[in-house]
Amino acid sequence: MLKGGIFLDMENLNRCGGWNIRFDAIRELVEAQDVVIVRANAYMAVDLQRERMDEEYSRKKEEYRMVVRRAGFHVVTKEVQRFKNEDDEWVFKANADIDLAIEALIQSQQLDYVLLGTGDGDFIRLVHALQDRGKRVDLLSFGNTSDALRKQVDNHLSGWLYPDILPTFEDGSERVRGYLHMVNEDKGFGFATVQTGFGPYDVRTDVFVHITDFVDSIDNREFGYLKTRGRILEFSLFELEDERCQAKDITLVNM
Repeated sequence: MLKGGIFLDMENLNRCGGWNIRFDAIRELVEAQDVVIVRANAYMAVDLQRERMDEEYSRKKEEYRMVVRRAGFHVVTKEVQRFKNEDDEWVFKANADIDLAIEALIQSQQLDYVLLGTGDGDFIRLVHALQDRGKRVDLLSFGNTSDALRKQVDNHLSGWLYPDILPTFEDGSERVRGYLHMVNEDKGFGFATVQTGFGPYDVRTDVFVHITDFVDSIDNREFGYLKTRGRILEFSLFELEDERCQAKDITLVNM
């Protein structure tokens, strides 16, 4: 098995759709790549000034950090800095990118595999450096992912698609997510791929999608664009008598 490390840019993940991310599921995702986890770091901004002044805010933030620690992650914090810009407006900044990059390079010396959690294109040079050292680098991200970063890594793992990475419940019923891989735009139907587990081959590609099953009506041209633009669909899955399945009550994930 490969020896691996996880390095999560939490500010980017939270800002781009990964809020409520499940850290246990991330570990399962990495282990499913035939990897034994040696290091797992989560990089977070911490507003110490506000935490000193607001007891309730401080309590909630520390509870969240404890959840991350219980999942087996080392929490690396970066203090929020306050300063005024040229327009005399307060700006808040806490950038842990350098900390993540340096520690990933140092700690990866004994690793074969790195999961980088971010969509920030500034990490392309880090990915290059890790790959030049013979490491396999996979990317976990949600919305606003740099195209160049996605193309540079060995595998892009969309956090929208993997089960249990994010909650997928609505009105008490479990929902699944997938993307269209085949579309007949004129007739308004297609087929979607759904990730059924964490392994690379845990997928099903027979999910029937019809234009009339969208909660918000769309026309045939818009339907065709869903595949072209790689939009993520969320839906209820109904098994049919012939072992096929159909997507119902379809909505678009806000990416």
